[in-house]
Amino acid sequence: DALVSFAERWDIYMVKQKPKIIYENTVPGNFVRRINRFTAEVLIDGKPEMVHVKNTGRLQELLVPDAKVTLQKTLNPNRKTAYDLILSETDASCVISVYKSELKWVNIDSLAPNALMKQQLISMNYDLVKPEYTYGDSRIDFYMERNGEKFLTEVKGCTLADDLHPGTGLFPDAPTERGVKHLHELAKAAKEGYHCAIAFVIQMNGIYRVLPNEEKQPEFKEALVNAAKAGVQVAFYRCEVETDSIKIAGVS
Repeated sequence: DALVSFAERWDIYMVKQKPKIIYENTVPGNFVRRINRFTAEVLIDGKPEMVHVKNTGRLQELLVPDAKVTLQKTLNPNRKTAYDLILSETDASCVISVYKSELKWVNIDSLAPNALMKQQLISMNYDLVKPEYTYGDSRIDFYMERNGEKFLTEVKGCTLADDLHPGTGLFPDAPTERGVKHLHELAKAAKEGYHCAIAFVIQMNGIYRVLPNEEKQPEFKEALVNAAKAGVQVAFYRCEVETDSIKIAGVS
C-alpha cells in the first residue's frame, strides 16, 4: 500500500524477519597463533596471513592451533590487514564430542551482538531506540522509550560453552570490571523507575541459557544476582550460526 510509510513498512518487515547479519566475501582458513589482542596469524590456502581479530577477549578455548576459522575479506584497500577473523569451529579438546557436533561454529565478532540487538529493538515498536546512552558513569548499550516509560538494555555476547552442561553458556570468559560496573548501574536505574535488562546474545548453536562464570569472576555473579533482585530482567537470545551468517532464533 502506497499509503504505508517507510517506517511502518520497516517495522512490519522486522517483525516477520528474525534479526540477522550476513557476511559477504568470506573465505576458510586454519588458525596458527594469536599475536596480540587484535592480530592473529592464519593459513589461507596454505599461505600465512596476518588478520584482524574482531574480538579482544581471550577466546582460549576457540583459537587453538589448526582450528578451522572463517574470515571476511575487507573492502578497504588502506587496511593493514586484508581479512577479519569472524568465526571459529569448536575444538574437540575443549568440548565433549556429542556436544561439539551441535555447536559446530562460534561467531566471535564482538560487534554482532549489538547489531543484532539493534534490529531486535527496532522491531519492538519503541518510540525511541538510542544506542550508547550515558547513565551515571557508564555508557549503556541501548536506551528506549515507549509511552513515556524509559528502558535500558545492556548487551553481552557469549562465546564460551560449558563443556560439562550441554545447552549452557558461561559469561565472562575473562574478568570484566566494565561488565560488573554496568550491572551496578542497571540495578541503580531499576530502583529509579527504569525498565532495565541485560541481554546475553549467544553466538553459538544449541545454547539456551547463560550462567555467570564464577570460576573466572565471582564478582560478576554477585553483581548479576543483585541486579536481578533489584528488578533487572535477564534475557537469553538464542542464535543460529553458520559460516556466513548469525541470526537470532528466539529469546528466553
